[in-house]
Amino acid sequence: MGFVFAAIGLNGSAASGTASPRRLQPQRLQISGSTTMAPLLREIAAKYRLHHPEVTIDVDLGGSLRGLDAVRTGQAQIAMLSRALAPGEHDLYGIPIARDGVGVVVHANNPIKQLSFEQLQDVFSGQVREWRVLGGAGNSIHAVGALPGSASNALFARFLKQTMETFHLNAAVESNTERLAVIAACEGGIGFVSVGAAERAIAQGVSVCLLPISGISASMANIRNGSYPICRALTLASKEPPVGVARSFFAFCLSAQVNSILSAFDFVPYLD
Repeated sequence: MGFVFAAIGLNGSAASGTASPRRLQPQRLQISGSTTMAPLLREIAAKYRLHHPEVTIDVDLGGSLRGLDAVRTGQAQIAMLSRALAPGEHDLYGIPIARDGVGVVVHANNPIKQLSFEQLQDVFSGQVREWRVLGGAGNSIHAVGALPGSASNALFARFLKQTMETFHLNAAVESNTERLAVIAACEGGIGFVSVGAAERAIAQGVSVCLLPISGISASMANIRNGSYPICRALTLASKEPPVGVARSFFAFCLSAQVNSILSAFDFVPYLD
């Protein structure tokens, strides 16, 4: 129901969402949720405000579940979800605006350049705790994940056919940037992060390496062509059909005006 509303109600008004007469009275839009999406939404919000300077937009991170809670309790008008709406969330209105993937990263000095599905299961369940068991160096495995409630956790657990309760993590770290920094500082580190964030970090010289998944390179190119197996929609959601400034912002996020921002963050437009 929510996506049908988005496709019919907002796509048809995307152009008018930015061309409508300005409301000069001050307005505030509160957005909360996904740590993966927060930097992207801050850039989109800054561009939106060039057209609507009377609107103040606050973007708070904390995870997809926190965003849902904020929308349901009225603390935010829009939630950022780094996944599609779940079957039990169809009371909400969701609009996917981009696609991303979750990739496995290790330290750049790690001699391991690929792991099988079964080996990943063993690593993240804690059954294997030494790299030498997998043919690597003798240091211990330091597994890093996201905070509880993160959509990255849920997506990766679903791919491994495990539950988060079976995960054995040495550290839970909030943002992709922080997780990458932990792994870059620890030669025994392994973790899962946004593929786009990892590619940007590697290009900037951060000492991590993306591992292929099921023999397919973790890259935005493979997310774009649909071959990469751990993909997700980046979604905006609201409690009610969006109206006023929220509707205008939703429409702006679906317009071609944000494509350059999506590309800068290495995300693929959902309607690419």
